[in-house]
Amino acid sequence: MNCEAAQNLLDAYLDGELDPPGRLEIERHMQDCGLCAHGYEERRALQRAVGGSGLRYKAPAELQQKIRFALRREANAEKPSRTVPRRWFAAAASVAIAALALLVVLPFMRGRAGDDLVAREVLAGHVRSLMANHLADVPSSDKHTVKPWFNGKLDFSPPVEDFAAQGFPLIGGRLDYIDNRPVAALVYQRRKHFINVFVWPASSDKQSPATIIERQGYDLFHWTKGGMNYWVVSDLEQNDLRNFVDMLQTEAAAVKS
Repeated sequence: MNCEAAQNLLDAYLDGELDPPGRLEIERHMQDCGLCAHGYEERRALQRAVGGSGLRYKAPAELQQKIRFALRREANAEKPSRTVPRRWFAAAASVAIAALALLVVLPFMRGRAGDDLVAREVLAGHVRSLMANHLADVPSSDKHTVKPWFNGKLDFSPPVEDFAAQGFPLIGGRLDYIDNRPVAALVYQRRKHFINVFVWPASSDKQSPATIIERQGYDLFHWTKGGMNYWVVSDLEQNDLRNFVDMLQTEAAAVKS
């Protein structure tokens, strides 16, 4: 079994839908393939997060009142020939409120929940690289060594810069798995602190400014520019990390132009 076949079967394996020979084959593959094993663990984490996140949202009282008033007014205008039981009306109102609430909040919650799950994966990738002492597959401070190393391993070429002169030397790069796809992880250092920069293609060319998420003592910066997603994570002091993010954005813009 190759990686492509394994990745296509991971969801079925996680849901217990494979027959015994299929389960055995994919388990053997994951014993020898760290990337697929990592993809399976990420899917398990996502399954647990979705199962326990409680994505239920109640419509505000003011919105409920407006919908009930509109339904009552419509019912009076129609003047039905027979009286509709009050419990039927209450049930219809509840269904309408729930449907309207979903239409209003679901697109927003999808985006927010998606970013939150990616942030968890990014933080997990950063912490895992420190715990496993696996910061880099290609340990090098030379960007002309790190950048070509990704050729043939990814379907894109990540931007690689060195900021040693500014106090943020490049340490190396490695492959990681975020948002259900292989990504580039570039590693920088500031004194005794390590910075992971995760890069992969964005779904569109739309640009978004850098936003910050604070999670478990770490700061995560995220932005989209030049058709690429950028996530930067570290326990470095926030102002220092923000300076690094500013340099990274400036250099990426200069290379793009």
